[in-house]
Amino acid sequence: MPRESFANRHLPGLQSEPNGHSNLVTTNGKALASEADGNISMSEDDDLPLSKHPLFIKRRLCHLIMQSQILRTSEPVATPSKLKRKKPVYAESSSDEDTPLASSPVKRLVTAPMARPTTFLTTSTRSSGANGKKVMKSHSVSSDSEADALPPRNANDALKKPSKKKLKRDTNDSSISDDEVPSASKKTAISRKRKMKSESDDDDGNGKPDQTKKATAKPRAKKVKKEEDVSGSDTPKTKKRATKIAKETAGDSPVKGNRKKKGKEEQEQEEVFRWWDAYAEGDGSVKWQTLEHNGVIFPPPYEPLPKHVKMKYNGKEVVLPPAAEEVAGFYGAMLETDHAKDATFNKNFFEDWKLVLKKHPPPDGTNITSFELCDFRPMYEYFEVEKAKKKAMSSQEKKEAKKAKDEFEAKYTTCLLDGRKEKIGNFRVEPPGLFRGRGDHPKKGALKFRVRPEDITINIGKDAPVPVPNVSGTWKAVTHDNTVTWLANWTENVNGNHKYVFLAAGSSLKGQSDMQKFEKARELKDHVDRIRQNYTRDLKSKVMADRQRATAMYFIDKLALRAGNEKGEDEADTVGCCSLRCEHVTLELPNFIIFDFLGKDSIRYYKRIDVEPQVFKNIRIFKENKNDDDNLFDRVNTSSLNKHLTSEMKGLTAKVFRTFNASSTFQRLLDEDDLSDTTQQEKLNAYNRANRMVAILCNHQRSVPKTHDQSMEKMRHKLRSLKYERMKLRHALFKLDSKYKKNKKYVDDESDIDDDWIVAYEDELKAKELEKAEKKFAKDNEKLAEEGKETFSDDVLQERLLVIEEDFKKLAKERGTKKATLKKDKPTEKIEEAVDKLTEKIKGFALQIEDRDAGKEVALGTSKINYLDPRITVVWCKTHDVPIEKLFSKTLVTKFPWAMEVDEDWKF
Repeated sequence: MPRESFANRHLPGLQSEPNGHSNLVTTNGKALASEADGNISMSEDDDLPLSKHPLFIKRRLCHLIMQSQILRTSEPVATPSKLKRKKPVYAESSSDEDTPLASSPVKRLVTAPMARPTTFLTTSTRSSGANGKKVMKSHSVSSDSEADALPPRNANDALKKPSKKKLKRDTNDSSISDDEVPSASKKTAISRKRKMKSESDDDDGNGKPDQTKKATAKPRAKKVKKEEDVSGSDTPKTKKRATKIAKETAGDSPVKGNRKKKGKEEQEQEEVFRWWDAYAEGDGSVKWQTLEHNGVIFPPPYEPLPKHVKMKYNGKEVVLPPAAEEVAGFYGAMLETDHAKDATFNKNFFEDWKLVLKKHPPPDGTNITSFELCDFRPMYEYFEVEKAKKKAMSSQEKKEAKKAKDEFEAKYTTCLLDGRKEKIGNFRVEPPGLFRGRGDHPKKGALKFRVRPEDITINIGKDAPVPVPNVSGTWKAVTHDNTVTWLANWTENVNGNHKYVFLAAGSSLKGQSDMQKFEKARELKDHVDRIRQNYTRDLKSKVMADRQRATAMYFIDKLALRAGNEKGEDEADTVGCCSLRCEHVTLELPNFIIFDFLGKDSIRYYKRIDVEPQVFKNIRIFKENKNDDDNLFDRVNTSSLNKHLTSEMKGLTAKVFRTFNASSTFQRLLDEDDLSDTTQQEKLNAYNRANRMVAILCNHQRSVPKTHDQSMEKMRHKLRSLKYERMKLRHALFKLDSKYKKNKKYVDDESDIDDDWIVAYEDELKAKELEKAEKKFAKDNEKLAEEGKETFSDDVLQERLLVIEEDFKKLAKERGTKKATLKKDKPTEKIEEAVDKLTEKIKGFALQIEDRDAGKEVALGTSKINYLDPRITVVWCKTHDVPIEKLFSKTLVTKFPWAMEVDEDWKF
């Protein structure tokens, strides 16, 4: 005989309806309460015997009895009419299924849910709870809403782990009228349950699941979270998560290719640790067995300025204590930069400097209170003189200084990882200074404190000797965590961000992370069609949260937007998809959306996009009755979105989508080009064009370099000089044989070259030749003097210069005659060959100019390093016989050794 549920035994008036709307049980054993018809649904836990609930039975029973009384009094009462909202007057479809039942924005009402077990969620319609706090009516309420952002309210709350993360408010539960009850779904419940579990696990801090969790969760959800914890344990919670090594499939494993390097290079290549073979079956949980290193290098202590170098206040020199002088010097060194012209930068600097002055005041009693009266020019001039002295050092002095620096840093540059020597990336601690930030950062100009050993936690093997700091002090802590990849970490004072010391880009651990990242993106190929079908269907969902999530996924998929996180008031106002505000999106008929916002690093994202009609309609609904500063997606945040994506595919996040779209688009663009019978430069231009399209998709912009116009003019000048050389060769052919004048290959004159330019160019060549001759004459005499031989007289120099003068007089006479005489006689065949080579060189160089100018506002390196699977480039180079060095710098070749041996038939 089936057991009677907890609700049926104790509250028979609250039995669930058979339509399923009020009894939503998720796959992990949690339930969502619904009040669509005044009914309450219970979780699966409530079907267990009472003896299974020793900690919560009393509290549940009291809560349910109180809730039953509230419902009896409030059941016949409809939601106040003032909370109802008009239907959108601009809805183009008359279909009832086209408009979500909760389409209007939610007003911000303060709620304080009563203390209750995590397995039961229910609220009333603005009724007082047992603790005297107002409780709002809820539909599809998740356990990670506002309550998670609050501290524990009583002793009972200690039974569950509180969330320390401040998440975006989930307002899906407030001020929705009875006729706007969203149809909750099983999938939604799963996502929300996982969301709460994720936050609790993250807050544990040690990368392990919370042991106080109920055992009702399904094994799959638990497994996914465990892997996420392991991969994310070596990065701060607010940063990107590292991921574990992907298992290599037979078709994806790199195959050794033909090696062209010989001798020493081949020997060095053999010595590289082939981790992609050794760890092909690793699960990524334990990163290393033994780890030994020498810590980090601290910057040298501050050296006071010479006594004659003093800043001025109100026209008078001020003697500053070393601590205050150091901070003043930070600003003085930046006096002629754009930062010193920024009001926010100056304000933050002066406020922090006054705090330093308060602790370390000038000994003469000068009270510095006005920034405008401060004169840092003497400091700036001293720093410029010192900078010039360094530049003026001889090459030998520079070599000696570099040698001493390298010898001092040598032991810090590598570590022993599992007995192997691996290079360390950022082993130097950043010196103190003024925070510059990017874009319009509200904290730019703030003082960055000097980091000391007492601020740093060192991570080494248990049996490894503890490194000794190169300055006085002791480490904050020494840990032995082999599930993370960092060697040292500390927290900087300006933004509270975690700083880490990792291995170099070419290390095995970094390589494993990169390889797994791209393999995860490739895995998305097998799921992306289904995911797109799902979010396309949800674009018309009756549940507002689902419709907003589907629309956000559409933007992330089609536009490669970043997910975006909430920002504090003291952070730069940069946004992503989930944190878009109404002011960032403008609608333009019939189906255009204009995005205008600041993305990562305060880079402006401005695009006019033609979207699906349903997406356009959804954005109009989301913006209805909202202010410009209201969130566009008020029912979705990054955490909930990524949890939903994880339910679609294990380990899927918005960043994986971004990597997938970048690499798949890059592969498609490269495959579309027919590069048969093309020059190498044409191939390189085709590659860079595809790279540029991906960079534009990902909004990898940059400001035009200040020297761009100057460098472009130099390139155009070089192009004209090449054309001048070809012209002279053509004219030499014309002089040797007039039949060449009728040959179409040689008859056309060079473009961009006129008589005035030729005169100026020949004068320039003449000046260079004369200078070159004088320098050679002086160098020859120096060599003769050192050998004790007789030096050349000035007459020898004059003879050499006279020869040059005569040569250029001949060039002047040849102008306009279409005849030329070469310095050395050559047969016509050699001249024809030289013309052909110059023609190809001119063509290639012109393509370089075109490519350089096209990419002046696009950062190609960002996508190439972080978003484009390097194997795509390697295969492309092998297929089209292009040296990898033409596209990958030495640093990138070192960073991606696992990609260099991929098969030629490999596809992303």
